[in-house]
Amino acid sequence: MLRAALQAVGILLLLSTALFLSAGSLDWPMAWAFLLAYLGFAVFLYPGTLITCGLDRRFAWSPLIPECATLTALGVFVAGYAFALWAMVENPFFATVVRIQSERGHRLVDGGPYRLVRHPGYAGAIVAHLALPIALGSLWGLLLAVLGSFLLAARTAWEEQTLERGLAGYGEYTLRVRWRLLPGIW
Repeated sequence: MLRAALQAVGILLLLSTALFLSAGSLDWPMAWAFLLAYLGFAVFLYPGTLITCGLDRRFAWSPLIPECATLTALGVFVAGYAFALWAMVENPFFATVVRIQSERGHRLVDGGPYRLVRHPGYAGAIVAHLALPIALGSLWGLLLAVLGSFLLAARTAWEEQTLERGLAGYGEYTLRVRWRLLPGIW
């Protein structure tokens, strides 16, 4: 688990160096915003959850979760990531940071999983990360996974503003596909 935390810090340092060294300045508010968002997701969705699950396993904080539940949760984890990967394959403009890619002829993508929800990459990641602690047998790990999932869900609201301002047809798309993350709910 320590290795996962060190890896997250290493990636953060690599991203920071890449951004600020190439820009030649630390005066770049959106780069700082991206790095803070990355740090929040990296801590709550990965090492924090995994460390909590590992400690839970060592100290037996959670009650025993039936094997059928952990195996089902593992299947849900895989399905969630498969859904997110489908979004990546379907959308040639899929990126870790939202921006209108006008230099690449950015256009609205509304096929595949984008017919179901407006943010299928996030939807799949959230489902996967909520299932992971259960697959690992840790109800305590679920607390951090929930917090990280709230961060991802909140991020969709910010991204929607960017897309509505800069991507032709996005406003009409939100009327056709009403749900951000979960059909019938939100």
